[in-house]
Parts: sequence; structure tokens; C-alpha cells
Amino acid sequence: METTFGDVWQEVLTTQAEPEQWIVIAAAALALAAVLFNPVWRVGRNVVTIAHEGGHALVALLSGRQLTGIRLHSDTSGVTVSRGRPSGIGMILTVFAGYVSSSIIGLLGILVLMTDHITALLWLSLVVLAAMLLMIRNIYGVISVVGTGAIVFAVSWFTPTEVQAAFAYLFIWFLLFAGVRPVFELQRQRVRQPSPHSDADQLARLTGLPGTLWVMVFALVNIAVTGLGVWLLLIA
Repeated sequence: METTFGDVWQEVLTTQAEPEQWIVIAAAALALAAVLFNPVWRVGRNVVTIAHEGGHALVALLSGRQLTGIRLHSDTSGVTVSRGRPSGIGMILTVFAGYVSSSIIGLLGILVLMTDHITALLWLSLVVLAAMLLMIRNIYGVISVVGTGAIVFAVSWFTPTEVQAAFAYLFIWFLLFAGVRPVFELQRQRVRQPSPHSDADQLARLTGLPGTLWVMVFALVNIAVTGLGVWLLLIA
């Protein structure tokens, strides 16, 4: 039987049954393990880098800057380049957005999951990845974004709703939890190999406030957002 665009659209917008609580808890436990277990983290951190650079890019556009390109690297670092005023609130917000993006995206995903639009969440992720792909300027970045998108598409298109639900919760839990660890990695890197190019040190130059203070702000925001996400899904 031929599948039409209308059929696909209806499937995307249809609500799915909320999974059993043990699935939500198991997904949270697996996501936390993925953040803490170094071999898995080294792979999963690429997804965090996509969220990080995507946050820079989105806020740059919203603040009126001209986005020129995004590069993702195999060491899980990344660079987002935009044109505009080299100082001011727009630049400050653009630089600030990176380290808080993963946790905030995770929280927004939780809000969508609470409406039972599981397939819609997966397809929204695909739309965001497709938009980001247009601005990628290196081969590894293309591979990283396309690979992530291929996994999300395969789950949303070829698996039953129960598997989609488990994957969606795992994916969102991971983004929520994964926002915290890079902040501590940032501070360790600043101590061992100081660099004027880190987000915290760029914010220090833009605001006159110490870079370490900005690291603490990143940490506080991500911990607070993570706590709210846990409360919404497991306690509220």
C-alpha cells in the first residue's frame, strides 16, 4: 500500500501512549551511564557538540548576527562563525548559549514528551538537524550530523511506537544529563591548558567578569535545568 504525505503527516502529529514508568526510569539510568562511562561518552559527546554549536548558531541568528558556518571536529570540539558586532548583548548571548544548549534542549524535549507527541519530537529533531546541515562546513561535521539524523530517522520510520518511545526518552535524558559534564571538562582544560578562545574566556573579555565565574554560571544553569527535568518526569 502506497504511503502518502498526508499519511506521514498524520502519523507524525498523532499522540502515542506514554510508556510505562519503568521504561522512563531505565532510559534515564542508561543515559546517565552513557555520560559517566568514558568509552560511550567519547562517542555520545558528538551529539552534545551538535547541540552546543547549534545553540551558538540559533542565538546568533536570533540576535541579528549573520551565520557563516559551523565546523564539527573528531575531537568533539566545534566552531560556529558569525558576523556582526564583536561586542554587546547579542555577542554575549551567542557565546553563552553553547554550554547550556544541551540541557535546555533536553528540558524542551521533556516538555514535548509530556504531551505524548513522541514521533513528532523525533521528526522535529530531524528538521533541526537538516537545517543545521546546511551550515556545516567540513566533512566530519557532515558525517556527524547525517549519522545522527540517520539513527533518528531509522527509529522513527522503521520501529514500533514502543521502541520509538524508549529511544526518545533515552535521547532526551542523554541531552539533559550531558550538559553538565562538559562544563567540568571545560574548567579542567582551562587549568591545564589555558586558552583565550574558550567560551568562558571569551565571555570574560566581553563582560569583564572572570572566566571561572562564567564556568560556575554554566554549571548552575545546567544543574538547575537537569533537576527540573528529573522532577517533571519522575516526581511531578
